[in-house]
Amino acid sequence: VDGEARKLVTVAVHGRPPAHLEINIDDRDDALAAAFAADGSTIVAGHRRRRSRNGIPSAPVLASPLHDSERNRVGLLVVAPPAARARQAATWLSGVLGTTLGRTQARQALEETERRLRRERTLLYSIINAVSDPILLTDRDERIVITNARAEALLASREEESEGRRRAVGLNNMLFSAALSRGVFEDIERARHELPLVDPEEGSDLLFELIATPLREGEGVVSILRNVSDLRMATTQIQENYEKLRAAEAEVRAERDRLDLIIDSVADPIIATDPAGNVVMLNAPAERLFTAPPDARSDVVGRVRANDAHFTSFVAALFLTGSETRYRGEIQLADPVSGRLIPIEAVSGKIFSMHAEVGAIVTILHDRTEEMEKARLYAELKKSSEQLEQKVRDATGELVRQNELLRRQHIELEQASALKSQFLANMSHEFRTPLNAILGYTSMLLQGVSGDATPAQRKSLSRIDSNARHLLGIINDILDIARIESGRMPLTATEFKLSALTDEVVSELEPLIARATVDVKLDMPQALPAMRSDRQKVKQIVLNLLSNALKFTSEGVVRVSATYDTAAGTVAITVQDTGIGVAPEDQERIFEDFRQADNSPTREYGGAGLGLAICRRLATMLGGRIGLESALGKGSTFTLALPLRLRRR
Repeated sequence: VDGEARKLVTVAVHGRPPAHLEINIDDRDDALAAAFAADGSTIVAGHRRRRSRNGIPSAPVLASPLHDSERNRVGLLVVAPPAARARQAATWLSGVLGTTLGRTQARQALEETERRLRRERTLLYSIINAVSDPILLTDRDERIVITNARAEALLASREEESEGRRRAVGLNNMLFSAALSRGVFEDIERARHELPLVDPEEGSDLLFELIATPLREGEGVVSILRNVSDLRMATTQIQENYEKLRAAEAEVRAERDRLDLIIDSVADPIIATDPAGNVVMLNAPAERLFTAPPDARSDVVGRVRANDAHFTSFVAALFLTGSETRYRGEIQLADPVSGRLIPIEAVSGKIFSMHAEVGAIVTILHDRTEEMEKARLYAELKKSSEQLEQKVRDATGELVRQNELLRRQHIELEQASALKSQFLANMSHEFRTPLNAILGYTSMLLQGVSGDATPAQRKSLSRIDSNARHLLGIINDILDIARIESGRMPLTATEFKLSALTDEVVSELEPLIARATVDVKLDMPQALPAMRSDRQKVKQIVLNLLSNALKFTSEGVVRVSATYDTAAGTVAITVQDTGIGVAPEDQERIFEDFRQADNSPTREYGGAGLGLAICRRLATMLGGRIGLESALGKGSTFTLALPLRLRRR
């Protein structure tokens, strides 16, 4: 069967000369086409095959459809003559050929599909590589599935490449994942974000516009990164130019405002006279000084005439200056209405004609009353400003002195802290030497090296040994804190099973567990992966948490369990008890040095208050943290969260 052409075509001929036969499957007038559509073997008479003359005998033949394993028609077996033995052989042969032919066709279809997919994939990569923008396809877990060459240059690296380029590529992947997650979580069909990246080759900053389009049914996200670095630079430059333009416009406006202010402030009288002293032009302020209304009072008229006389004398003085074209002087005029004397500064200038003759004299009269008042106010303001500047200088000097004092105190505090840590470390070492001697001699006495001891003596020696070991533990805790604070606590990473570590902790605390009236349960999953961390420090934390749980739990259960967070790559070790619990206001205080929930001298439980402080410091060194959930009378749950693999710092 040629499925695409809807025809039966010859595959093989036996016992006859080779011939090529093509039969239209949909041609129901053709006897062989009808036999192909039949449910079983069919004997086709010669006269019914008048259209099938391509090498098929004209005598009757046996036509048997061929089926594959799925009962699909895949061919037709034609046998002549249709004897009983031939029918039996054809039935057997139909089953064999049908299955074989079905597999062959399926394999050919698969190969054709693979070729078509390869062509389409090659075409797809040719298309996306022809695009200058980086293009990526990520699956629903944000893993990159398809990238073009430009995207690989930004987000892919090889081991043989430089460390700087690999770090730049790692940073780009982190920024891309963060931006992609933010865009997908916004639940929109297409998300646009600005994405800052680093050029792995040059190390320069790049800015891209991320266009993320989720595929249907959440199969992934198609991301296009459009380089907008030049656009942003151009935008920034335009913005800067715009700001400069605005500043220039503001300056121009300020200058224009100053000019307008000058023009608007020309309320000064302006007078133009001829060489003979006759007035030819007055502005409104000048008219108020040198003209009187017809119905004016006599005193007003007298003041106007006096002003005119003073002005005429001033202008006459201009001609006495010789060749000078400008003359500046002071005259005193009176306000015609109020009679107030006005100090005036007069500036006169000669205007020459084309024949170099004096054609007119223009005089501007400026009232100096406001100017003199401003000068007085300016003097007072200057004095106040000098006083303020002196106060600012004094305050600045005081501030500098205080800053210097704070800086020195900070240095002294740092030195004191360092000396404290050094003192603790030295004293811890000094204490350990005699303590070790005490422990050694006590052990020798208990072992009978100096002779057998009486029961009372052995009891006293045992108490000495117990208290000395307790004191040695406190000194070791102080030494650990000093080493951690000074940064000299080493880390040794090894691979270990957490279940083996907890078993070892329980074994070491077996005497304490035997004396307690609680049930200790371990819940360690078998599938928990092996950790790589500082085994001794992890053991020290778990040992301290479990011993605390046993000490503060009088009855009930103490449970030690562990879980693994695959996504975060962290292991959480939980120690849960049904003991006395911790009040909310004390839950942070118990992690401080030498602090307990009950610090009174008559407290029921002993201890130096260093265990949890050391545990928190050790957890921080291992890249983890310790959390506490507790309530008074309901027990406590301490959770130690550590990375599965210790990260070197």
